[in-house]
Amino acid sequence: MELRHLRTFEAVARTLSVTQAARELHYAQSSVSDQIQALERELGVELLDRSQRQIRLTPQGVALSEYTERILKLMEEARWAVSRPDSEVAVGALETVCLHLLPEVLSRYRSLHPEARVRITQDNRGELYKAVRRGDLDVCLTFGDAPTDAGLRAETLGEEPLVVITPPDHPLAARRRVHLGELASEPFLATERGCGFRQMFDDSFSGRTAKEPVAEVSSIGTLSACVAAGMGCALLPSLAVRAQARRGEIAVVEVDDVSLRTSITMTWLDRNSSNPNLAGLQSVLRGQRDA
Repeated sequence: MELRHLRTFEAVARTLSVTQAARELHYAQSSVSDQIQALERELGVELLDRSQRQIRLTPQGVALSEYTERILKLMEEARWAVSRPDSEVAVGALETVCLHLLPEVLSRYRSLHPEARVRITQDNRGELYKAVRRGDLDVCLTFGDAPTDAGLRAETLGEEPLVVITPPDHPLAARRRVHLGELASEPFLATERGCGFRQMFDDSFSGRTAKEPVAEVSSIGTLSACVAAGMGCALLPSLAVRAQARRGEIAVVEVDDVSLRTSITMTWLDRNSSNPNLAGLQSVLRGQRDA
């Protein structure tokens, strides 16, 4: 099977239109038809049902379309893999991890591998996992459990307790620990729905007391700054607020509930496990965990 025939078939299968596929591929319609027919002759089956006004895939066409998507994706990954610098490692992470974990890790990695070039991407969980699946990232660092895709591997690097942060002069600031039930009347700020931190907030109060945030903030840094300014409290992983707490900008209060924890997870493609650049970075990350 010729690769150009598979690309043409993929376009027809996706659009269910010879005309649209020809437009996308900059071919004449007759060329698209000829390539599909050549593929059918080679395989000895009909891939398209042409008996109706609208083109449809035959069962054999549906089966081939699934393989074609995977073949073309692998071709793109192969092209990207051989064209990128040999010493590059691409790592993605959530905003909090980028700010509070990666700098020390990457500094250590560069000291051990001075020839290495690091590419860093900051994004949300969903986009980071998509980038790992595409091969755009070697590894991503997130909070919580990773997806259970067959081609992905994941490893827990550690756990972070969820803590309540308050303004420095808040009555709770003098406390070391509180019970979750004591927070029912406190105004809370939270991140937007769809964010992992918002899910932690909703899950923590679910079934105990209805809790709607008084404000939704897209950035963890902005959320912490709003708490410092006196707008209310927030529930965040300890890692996200240590620096501000050390500077006295906020107060940190532990919650007397052992279930209020989240994991830091690294996720990568299984077939990328032999990449020496990835292995070197993973070794540093594991060393950070075990230190």
